[in-house]
Amino acid sequence: MDSGSSSTDAPPPLQRVGSDASSLTAVDPLPAHKLPSSQYKGVVPQPNGRWGAQIYEKHRRVWLGTFAHEHDAGRAYDVAAQRFRGREAQTNFPRLPTGDRELGFLLSRSKSEVVDMLRKHTYADELRHSRRREAAPSVEREHLFDKALTPSDVGKLNRLVVPKNHAEKCFPIPPAEGGMLLGFEDERSKVWRFRFSYWNSSQSYVLTKGWSRFVKEKGLRAGDVVGFYCSKAMERRLYIECRTHGQGPVRMQVLRLFGVDIAALAPPVVVVVNENRKREREEVVFG
Repeated sequence: MDSGSSSTDAPPPLQRVGSDASSLTAVDPLPAHKLPSSQYKGVVPQPNGRWGAQIYEKHRRVWLGTFAHEHDAGRAYDVAAQRFRGREAQTNFPRLPTGDRELGFLLSRSKSEVVDMLRKHTYADELRHSRRREAAPSVEREHLFDKALTPSDVGKLNRLVVPKNHAEKCFPIPPAEGGMLLGFEDERSKVWRFRFSYWNSSQSYVLTKGWSRFVKEKGLRAGDVVGFYCSKAMERRLYIECRTHGQGPVRMQVLRLFGVDIAALAPPVVVVVNENRKREREEVVFG
């Protein structure tokens, strides 16, 4: 598949329908009837010479992206068809055989994940990464720190505040302008990429771009705990895990003296100022 896309090749306007995140449909903006038709199922020509791929789900069109070559768009349709319609899907190229590693990779992802990979042209890279993980021996990991999520961490701010002491100890220092992308592997071996930056206005380290999607897919809420890990091997890799509220470590201890509860020892709390100048309490959870 084509690994890049032109800035002029934005997909058609999308409309969300139903409760399934994969139900993203597109309005027909292109005069496809004036262009030569494709030899492949699910492929439509574009006025700029590229090729679009699409599939229908419950009579709604799901846009799969645009590609430089017609056969790449045809293969993108095949990937979506085998995820949406199973082993009996009609495809342009031979279907993946039962037991094939790619089929296992495909079926382990949600429909919306597959569509997102196709649109971003990252499907081939994610597949290769998955195959390398399966072939590699298990990696010993080291626990870095846990973070209890605040309401703002899972709200509309699209950012997670990383406690400064942990950020500087565990992650590479981001450049002053633009930050940097960090990749974290979750418990399903899916790689999540977040932009890691330092906000001078609040003097805090944050994970921004990509964070809201992680929160949504994992169904995270305030009080849940996110754990960060790294591999002990020479090639340092980062990992992320989630624990829903009630599964994480105890966050408060009660001091009992002469049979009377006299004090509650709260975990460390860091007060930060977000980009809107609002003070927030950020709770850090250890072990």
